[in-house]
Amino acid sequence: MTRVFFASELEGVATWWRIERRDGITLGFTSHDRDMMFDGVLHRAAPGVLPSAIRKTSALDGDSAEMQGPLSHDSIAASDLAQGRFDGARVRIGAVDWETLERIQLYAGSIGTVSEEAGGFSADLLSAKEQLAADPVPRTSPTCRASFCGPGCTLSAARFTSEAAVSAVDQDRNAVTFAGIDPQLHTFGSIRWLDGPQIGLTMEVVAVEGDELLLDTPLDSGTVPGMRAILRQGCDHTLATCHARFANAANFRGEPFLPGNDLLARYPSAQ
Repeated sequence: MTRVFFASELEGVATWWRIERRDGITLGFTSHDRDMMFDGVLHRAAPGVLPSAIRKTSALDGDSAEMQGPLSHDSIAASDLAQGRFDGARVRIGAVDWETLERIQLYAGSIGTVSEEAGGFSADLLSAKEQLAADPVPRTSPTCRASFCGPGCTLSAARFTSEAAVSAVDQDRNAVTFAGIDPQLHTFGSIRWLDGPQIGLTMEVVAVEGDELLLDTPLDSGTVPGMRAILRQGCDHTLATCHARFANAANFRGEPFLPGNDLLARYPSAQ
């Protein structure tokens, strides 16, 4: 819209912000005292949760913003923050005229560090400029740098993804067993929950022991047999596995035969 905000001394303007979590949940909030609906999202009144000052510059360093508020809104629970449901979520902040719903976006970024203090939370917001700080030049490594079934790997994710139900849970070992799968194929893989208290969360498989998948994230006590999940097989990122199991050595993103730094420090030995 072409609306110019704060052009007059008195305007009915409120702040709005939108959080798009990685599990597909979108939450909208506004500093107004009533809920507002626009862009297909219901922005709930949350006067206690306010974004702080937003700094935007033309320099290459990242713009800064912060969001603070009490853990009182049903959509932002302490348990969700602790489980990482908001980690890496996309955030948009702007201003809206609460009478005409004319609006403008002032900031776009993602959630970085989330901390909790005295019944409240504080989230550091990272702007899109943060991507400029990443080093685009890959470093050499003996293992493949590409994500399994991701860019560079070229393998089809659908080919190595399946849905299964939990047949057993071991809370003490933080392990689950799924019916109808080959557990050995899921070493270093991942599971995304479709049911239960951890619905939408993704966990990594750190090891396989027998039929059990050992996970990197603590299981909720409410995880019981029968719950469904989407399982992605894993890869140990070695050239041998890439060639023998996937026949994908042509797309291997690593240097397994490059001499290491220790070659310069080796002593000659008599043959």
